[in-house]
Amino acid sequence: SVPRCYLNKQLATVRVLKGDPAELSCTVSKDDVTGTWFKDGLKLTSMDGVVFEKKGLVHKLIINKVEDIHGGKYRFEGGDVKTEASIFVEDPPQVDKLLLKNLTSVPTVAKAGEGVKIRIPFEGRRPIRTAWLKDRMELGDDSRIRVDKTDTCTTLSISSCDRRDCGDYKVRLKNDSGVLEINLKLVVIDKPQPPAGPIKIVESSASNITIQWKPPKDDGGKPVQRYLVERQQVGRNNWETLGETPRSCTSFTTSKVEEEMSYYFRVKAVNAEGVSDALESGEVKAAGKATPGAPEPPEIVSASRDTITISWKAPRKSGASQIMGYVVQKRKKGTVTWLPVTNVPVKDKKLKVTSLKKGVQYEFRVAAVNAAGTGQPSDPSEPAFARDPTKSPGQVQDLKVSSSDSTSVTLTWNRPEVQDGIDVKGYEVEMRPCNSPSWTKCFTLPAESTSCRVQGLQAREKLFLRVRALSDSGPGEAMEIEACTGAAAPVVSPRLLIDHTVKSFLSIKAGNPIQVKIPFEGSPEPVVTWLKDGLPLPSRATVSTEDGTTQLLLRAAEFSDSGTYTVELGNELGKRETFSFQVQITDIPQPPGAIRLEENVHHTVTVTWEPSVSEKWEKNLYYTVLKRESQKGPWHVLGDLIYNNKFTFTRVVPGRDYYFRVVAKNDLGASDPAETVQPWRIRKTKAEFRVKTQKYRGVNQNQPPRFLVPLKPHVVVTGSECRMSCAVGGHPAPKITWYKDNRDLSRDPNYFCTNDFGVCSLVVLGATKQDAGEYMVEASNELGRVFSKAFLAIKGNS
Repeated sequence: SVPRCYLNKQLATVRVLKGDPAELSCTVSKDDVTGTWFKDGLKLTSMDGVVFEKKGLVHKLIINKVEDIHGGKYRFEGGDVKTEASIFVEDPPQVDKLLLKNLTSVPTVAKAGEGVKIRIPFEGRRPIRTAWLKDRMELGDDSRIRVDKTDTCTTLSISSCDRRDCGDYKVRLKNDSGVLEINLKLVVIDKPQPPAGPIKIVESSASNITIQWKPPKDDGGKPVQRYLVERQQVGRNNWETLGETPRSCTSFTTSKVEEEMSYYFRVKAVNAEGVSDALESGEVKAAGKATPGAPEPPEIVSASRDTITISWKAPRKSGASQIMGYVVQKRKKGTVTWLPVTNVPVKDKKLKVTSLKKGVQYEFRVAAVNAAGTGQPSDPSEPAFARDPTKSPGQVQDLKVSSSDSTSVTLTWNRPEVQDGIDVKGYEVEMRPCNSPSWTKCFTLPAESTSCRVQGLQAREKLFLRVRALSDSGPGEAMEIEACTGAAAPVVSPRLLIDHTVKSFLSIKAGNPIQVKIPFEGSPEPVVTWLKDGLPLPSRATVSTEDGTTQLLLRAAEFSDSGTYTVELGNELGKRETFSFQVQITDIPQPPGAIRLEENVHHTVTVTWEPSVSEKWEKNLYYTVLKRESQKGPWHVLGDLIYNNKFTFTRVVPGRDYYFRVVAKNDLGASDPAETVQPWRIRKTKAEFRVKTQKYRGVNQNQPPRFLVPLKPHVVVTGSECRMSCAVGGHPAPKITWYKDNRDLSRDPNYFCTNDFGVCSLVVLGATKQDAGEYMVEASNELGRVFSKAFLAIKGNS
């Protein structure tokens, strides 16, 4: 929309972006009124880019494309109407739209070790301050990183990238007209880190060794494709390649082993960029001649006052030779020492243990023996009392399958019928597949539990389950039931259920928690991975995943937590889905630094201050300058919405004390103030007492104005002070008015005019390229007016 200002409605200011159109209009009371437009006190008859229009009672001044020369004070006079308006030309920093789209939508990708150079040209009113930030901290020059700036361009150079350079970068361009922030992403790809260790030895026998490891914590920005497994025999220097595994497999079994030989193993991860450094194991020794494995725990067959009969089954692994017998051991419950029951191995798989102490509770274990020696012992049996048998509890009642799914079966039952002297202490649940005679214990439950869920089953698996009551006199008779799991759930691709509650951008105040919950679905259950800026989360972050929802939690946000967070779903079928969101940590600004006061121009004070440290990361930060004229008086605002660190106060009254305060502000609030401690005062000069004698009134001394010394052209360096002077004569004393490019400078605070007994000066503080142009001084009195013109040129520091 076109910025408009309706003069007769007293909307007397319009701010216009450079290059945009603008319109001033005024409504008069009569149609035959001929209006006149003025700019900076001069009548406008024609001006580049300005059109005058009259429609009925409405007079308009239309600027099709606003430039710097169009800024100034406009006045309309016509009939009984006389009113004013000002146009301020805003020229904030700008970057080419196509370049801006490419920078923000497409990540910059670099390989580790290579150099990166990101160049951003810009336009706008100078000077333009630039800053590069990463993780809210401003980047400075070091051994690898360099930030360069000219009047029209800023460049970030990284001589040798590594994975630490990954993340979100922000470029801030700032001048008096506004702030432009550009968010871009840098991705550095590299070979993976070594697999996470340590290497775990899953199995070590005379014929096989199985090792296991974890995926690398950082995959280098490219998915791991496979793992390479190598082996070195202890005492040798060369490494032998054993094979490789796909990315989904993190274990490896080798049969290329010799009995009682020691080896080292190492594993390397491979992605598209190369091979990682190796994760090495400690020394791993292959077993000698294989001894038998451990049998299952013995079962209690019967008991009396001094004997207990036990039985057991052969171990699944008999070793390298036939089992020759079994070693049987006993111990009293609560002790740690195992005692042999017989002096020679027992050839049968049943034994009556005699000479026991009445009323004592015993545990038993067995170990198989072959030609290689004695194998691992079994786990202990259930404890049993050496006492005459008592009546065991009866069967549980109403055993049934209450529910089932593709991986589990749920059983329920009722307590056995009440019998005198028998107190049920708990329940034992066992299972066996339909094609196996062996029962496996699932649970031992307390007496108050009469249900359980057997998990970890296969879809459509048939099995048998049995439950028996337990008491001090032993286990009761088991109740058995047949069960079958349900069909496998249909395959559902992993999908994040993003709705309006999941935001793509979060602004969090420092110290507050970051909590993000994201629901998902998938079958089989997908694996959830969280990343920050493409890397693993910081150790302070907590991730919990259950019941189809994954949650990220950081209890107290820090500025370093700003960045891009990504949640990734993946399943064993290789299907993946990701979602990313931005987190911005912000806070009330830190106070500005020390304030300095200077009288650069007579009867003015220039207030400068050190910027707030929050400027490094805060986009919408600005300053407010206040003053008061006594130590306890009220504060009054001098300037607001100040985006630089300087303000000039021109209405200083000599002899009066001033105190100044500067406050940094953003959308969350205001900082603590920075204040001056000592008062600022300009000495008040005492008026001289003079006696004026009566002048002789004879000859008429009136003279029209004339230039005794005209203006001269000047060339100054950017940032320096320029003083343009001339000498004027005439009587009465001429009125002096300064113009730049035909614009009246009388009320422009950026210029200061003096007139000392006809020596007239215009002072330009901190000259910029916008100050270059044609300057004119007008001298006028009742007898006439004269002009003198000169050009001011600005050259760069170089």
